Amino acid sequence: MSFLLALSDLHIGYPENREIVERIRPRTTSDWLLVPGDISEKAADIEWALGLLASRFEKVVWAPGNHDLWTHPSDPDQIRGVERYERLVKSCRELGVVTPEDPYPIWTGPEGPVTVAPLLLLYDYTYRMPGVTTKAEALRIAHAAGVVCTDEMLLHPDPYPSIDAWCQARLDETERRLSELPPGTATILVNHYPLVRDPTFVLRYPEFAIWCGTERTADWHLRFNARTVVYGHLHIPRTTWYDGVRFEEVSLGYPREWRPRAAPPGVLRQILPG
Repeated sequence: MSFLLALSDLHIGYPENREIVERIRPRTTSDWLLVPGDISEKAADIEWALGLLASRFEKVVWAPGNHDLWTHPSDPDQIRGVERYERLVKSCRELGVVTPEDPYPIWTGPEGPVTVAPLLLLYDYTYRMPGVTTKAEALRIAHAAGVVCTDEMLLHPDPYPSIDAWCQARLDETERRLSELPPGTATILVNHYPLVRDPTFVLRYPEFAIWCGTERTADWHLRFNARTVVYGHLHIPRTTWYDGVRFEEVSLGYPREWRPRAAPPGVLRQILPG
């Protein structure tokens, strides 16, 4: 038997997290690993981690997170926006890692076949506080509350004029590709952000939700016949169900977050068999 496993938000800039990644092993020689983003802020670290994992798993599937796309002052590689993403895609292809730009692979293990679709969708500030109708107002409220995502300083949309503009372009292209799958195709949708808003309702700081997804994907788990939606970003690992579809938040998170938990850190989440 082979397994489809997942873990996101590795944040290997923390030495404890890097040690966890070094210990990750498959259960069988034919296991696949899904990595829905936030490996590191440094391109070299992302390549190191994905290369290590690709050497151990039959297939590794990566969907980028916001930290992966940052242009951080500490990273010697200072390219920005789409160019940075394309550089990471090129590195992944050299390592044999599947990206959102590649043909979607088909997993044929138990409960297969199922098409595994890694996505890069970003966010468009539509997960707003109740009664807030504009991006500008949502950002004003977040700033007033002292809850501002570092993306506002380090995630650059070049050559797009804004993150939400880049998001719209990614949504259009991804929607087109998913719509071209044969009717009835079962999917595993892998995205850094949740495709529905509901998981953000448990955030300690609700103002942060504007950096967590887009309302345009609210029905994608149904439209595209998702067996499971796999995501991270929130650092709240759990299983939830929406419209009968299983959603798995699979993040490792920061050491200060996983240390208090009873479960050992870095345990891979089993996606299939389900």
